[in-house]
This record gives sequence, structure tokens and C-alpha cells, in this order.
Amino acid sequence: MDKVLKRFTEILCGTLDNKNQVDTERAEGKQIHPYAKHVTDVCDHKIINRPEGHKGLYILEESYYIYPDKKEVELKPLLFYITSDNDRKAFLQSVQIPDKFALEEVTNINKNLIFDFNDLKISNFGTAEYTLQETDQFTVNHITDMGNGIIFQLTETLSDGYLSVMETVTKNGVKLTPYDTPIEYIKIE
Repeated sequence: MDKVLKRFTEILCGTLDNKNQVDTERAEGKQIHPYAKHVTDVCDHKIINRPEGHKGLYILEESYYIYPDKKEVELKPLLFYITSDNDRKAFLQSVQIPDKFALEEVTNINKNLIFDFNDLKISNFGTAEYTLQETDQFTVNHITDMGNGIIFQLTETLSDGYLSVMETVTKNGVKLTPYDTPIEYIKIE
């Protein structure tokens, strides 16, 4: 694994949540952000029929959300394919999880979870270009036209033990994201 991918996975992988942020908001009288927890790990061992010499890493991110004034947990697993220039850039692409999998199956601890490389397709998310800064943080500001008037913008800063993540969705110029500040994740494992 090259130095950029190694650093990227050191920061991104593990268990992170924004419990501190949500607790602070509740103590101040109004929860703005959803409680969010990510369980993220390299999952190359779960990919079969991968062509020889196919570089890069696959990462599975289990995202669990509890939205303000709700009690049920919403699971949103994401599969990413990450490459680098082996200098200062990591390139992240979102991979569509095949429909044959139930959401609750798509977890890092599921030893029976296997993805066939031939079934994997890159989503229309595009390629997010993360830059390793002199401060040893990765930053990205990625904008994607998802079609049907929907624009998705991802602005992140990834550093040791901390992720600042702002996902903004607009449709026909109207902002759909219910908050204006990033979710602040802290590594808990």
C-alpha cells in the first residue's frame, strides 16, 4: 500500500461518531445534526474475481443515523474504491452496492459478505479528490450533478481522530440539507 492510501485509511478507518456534538446541541436546547456513527474498514478481502494488478483499496463504511426527534436507527452502508497518486492525492469513488444485498447484511463484521468484482459498478458520484495538506490533514470540496436537478456537495477535513463532514444537497437551487454546519466526528475506537 502506498503512503497516501496508508495515511488516508489510518485516518478514515475505525469507529467514529458525533455524540459530543449532539450532546452539546441537546444541552443548548436544540439538536440540529443527526446522531451519526461510522464503522469503516478496508474490505479488499471481501472482493472476489478482482483482476490481477487492479490497484487501489475498497472500503466499507457502515453509516448509522438517528435524526432529531426520531428514535429509529437508519443504516446507510457505503462502498468506496480509493486510489492515489502516491504523492499528495487520494481519489475516492462511490461503488453501488448490488441490490441482492439487504442493508443489514452490508457490515464489516459479516464474515459471509462477499462482493463479486464483476457485479460492482461505480456510481454517478464522480471522483472526489482529497489532498493531503502540509498539516497532515486531507481536505476535499467535491461537487456532483446527480441529475434531476440534484446537486451534491461534499466538503470534508480528515485528520487524526477527527472528521469534519458537510454534505449539502440542493434540488433545483433549493437546499434540502436541514443544517448549515458540518457533522463533527470523533474517533471512538
